[in-house]
Amino acid sequence: MIRVALPTHLRVLAQAADEVRLDLTHQATIGEVLDALETAYPMLRGTIRDHVTQRRRPFVRFFACAQDLSLASPDTRLPSDVTNGTEPFVVVGAMAGG
Repeated sequence: MIRVALPTHLRVLAQAADEVRLDLTHQATIGEVLDALETAYPMLRGTIRDHVTQRRRPFVRFFACAQDLSLASPDTRLPSDVTNGTEPFVVVGAMAGG
C-alpha cells in the first residue's frame, strides 16, 4: 500500500482525505503511482500530468522521503519507505508569484 498526500485543491477535486491509499504492493515507480492515482480518481487526469505527453505539469512537484523527485524519470523506483507505506509520496502544488 502506498500513501499519497495531495495538495488541498486536488483533494477537493478528488473528494478525498488528506492522504489517499493505493494498492500497489511492489517497488513501484513514480509513473505507476500516478497511473494508479488517476485510475482511482479519474477526475485528477490532466491535473498532475499532461493528457497527451504524460509529463508532469510545470507547477506540480513530487517528494518522497524528503527527496525532490520532480525532475526524475517516471520509471524511477520509489524508496522502500514509500512503497511499504511508512512514508507518503507527496504531490505539491508549487507557488508562484511575488
